[in-house]
Amino acid sequence: MTAVALVSDTPLVSVVIPHFNGPAILDRCLTALHATTYSALEILLVDNASHDGSAVAAAERFASPRLRLIRLAANRGFAGGCNAGVAEARGRYVALLNNDAVVSPRWLEPLVALAEADDRVAAVQPKVRSLDRPDHFDYAAAAGGLIDVLGIPFARGRIFHTCEEDTGQYDAVREVFWASGTCCLLRREAWERVGELDESFFAHMEEIDLNWRLHLAGLRVLFCPEAVVQHNAGTTLPPEHPRKIFLNHRNGMVMLLKNFAWPTLLWVMPARIALELAAAIYFFSRGDLHQTRGILKALWAVATDRVAIQAGRRRAQAVRAVTDAEVMARMYRGSVVWEYFVRGRRTCGALGL
Repeated sequence: MTAVALVSDTPLVSVVIPHFNGPAILDRCLTALHATTYSALEILLVDNASHDGSAVAAAERFASPRLRLIRLAANRGFAGGCNAGVAEARGRYVALLNNDAVVSPRWLEPLVALAEADDRVAAVQPKVRSLDRPDHFDYAAAAGGLIDVLGIPFARGRIFHTCEEDTGQYDAVREVFWASGTCCLLRREAWERVGELDESFFAHMEEIDLNWRLHLAGLRVLFCPEAVVQHNAGTTLPPEHPRKIFLNHRNGMVMLLKNFAWPTLLWVMPARIALELAAAIYFFSRGDLHQTRGILKALWAVATDRVAIQAGRRRAQAVRAVTDAEVMARMYRGSVVWEYFVRGRRTCGALGL
């Protein structure tokens, strides 16, 4: 791919990094970020009430006119940390960046170029490889996020726990359903149009929910292979952590309830609940009580938190400019669970994606 040349008035990009504890990963992130070749850049480091002094120490060590430290009184999670940073951002674009991600020097130029070429582009994700296995895609982001009609997310290059080797098989700019919060560029105007990250999610899938609203507004989300970032997936919460299990299952169901129209929900939600119950039975049969409890707790939370879910739904539906059929055209129309676990199709290539 040939990058589109940047316009002469290089737009300011505000990089927002939410942080909670861990001096080593933050130093690694900021060291790489300070080697960025993109000139119009500001960095907003959001301290989510860390108790190890790591954010303050890093702000002093990497002190420069373009770095600002925002200190929160309480840990508002990834969603709240990002929202606090974006509220202080001055850029035309906002780049969300995990504190355990490592950018390459020229990561921003191709992302901005794609966004500048089409004002309908609301979000762009770079290629994200694993820090532990640099020749493989990262679990959390890979080559752009996809989702099936039951709301199960996966990514080009990563389905469930299968992370593909990067052999250039996804090296083309293309539409995706979601750009990962691990690292993505967002058009500030689009963010303001559809609303900020849902802080009730706290962490996990809040960026997918945001991207869904971008689609509802008729905007585009792209993957850019020229921009490359590395990431340590699961640094904050490992996959087996009970809170992560709960958040993933609860937030996935809430996301459906917020973003689909009622006629679609009438068949999607029974199918998703059946899938959740089947998963709970499966994990219980294997003696995995962490997974079982997390799923049942998520189902109970969705059933009892109607007021908050309805409020979120009203906000999401207020931005709707397209039909569910148009949004679902950007989804995988089958069940990725069925394809992966029953049919053994474990790569996006096998799924025809």
